[in-house]
Amino acid sequence: MYEVVGISDRRAAKTRNRAGLDVLAAIVLIIALSPSVMNVTRAWSRRAPAPARSSNVAGNVHPESTENSSAPAGYYPPSASPALPAHPDAKGELKGTITYEGTLPKYKPLNMVNEPTCAKHYTTPVFPENVVAGPNNGLSNVVVYISAGAEEGPAPAQPAMLKQRGCRYIPHVLAIETNQEIWVQNDDSVAHTVHPMARINTELNRSQPPGTPPMVIKYDKPEIIRVKCELHPWMRGVFVVLKSPHYSVSDESGGFTLPDLPPGKYTIKAWHEQFGEQSQVVTIGGGETKELNFVFKVTP
Repeated sequence: MYEVVGISDRRAAKTRNRAGLDVLAAIVLIIALSPSVMNVTRAWSRRAPAPARSSNVAGNVHPESTENSSAPAGYYPPSASPALPAHPDAKGELKGTITYEGTLPKYKPLNMVNEPTCAKHYTTPVFPENVVAGPNNGLSNVVVYISAGAEEGPAPAQPAMLKQRGCRYIPHVLAIETNQEIWVQNDDSVAHTVHPMARINTELNRSQPPGTPPMVIKYDKPEIIRVKCELHPWMRGVFVVLKSPHYSVSDESGGFTLPDLPPGKYTIKAWHEQFGEQSQVVTIGGGETKELNFVFKVTP
């Protein structure tokens, strides 16, 4: 009997020792895995969606239910969030439209009968481009630029392109900055002469046969320069050389945009080949977009 009791005691002791070892092993395992558990918990908390807040934007929420809800102070639903004020140094923008009042002069079609190579480019009559109007009395080819108030910058590295195609200058009015290169390219199968009739800058008159490399021209003084071809008298164009990096040529509808304007007070000029020049003074605030329009009164 004593032997049986001793055996039972030893078995109980072994069981208690084994249980103690199991508990100790579990504790060690928990300690070893605790960083991983914490990392998983943090990752899951980041992925879990934030509790939804009541808003009239939600499709199933009625307006009266939101009136009684308690939202945190300073919370604005997406539809009611206040607009943040623009930074005082943010760039602004000036945009507008050039229009005319009155009756435009009538012009005869260009006569290219003596140069059939040029005439074959067109199936309808071609008119001079010194006055080009669009819908709603919009006036194109008007150069809008800042004449005072803006700092001068370095000349653009990108050259301005003037193409001779169909015995016409494309574009008809080319605005460039001082010391910016102009590349004149002959896309026709006939020779042209390039004759910018400068008065302040150096005047030149050069021949440009077909298939030759672009002719490079550069001016260091601001000036409005008329351009013509001595071989084709209907070919006319204009170089508008400016000091300002802020300029635009109005499009077919008379629209223009002057972007990236630092806050300040500016004198804006609008120049047209036929109808002259106008100017207005405008102040642009930080991040502000302002509208400015010009109207030219014309007579036939």
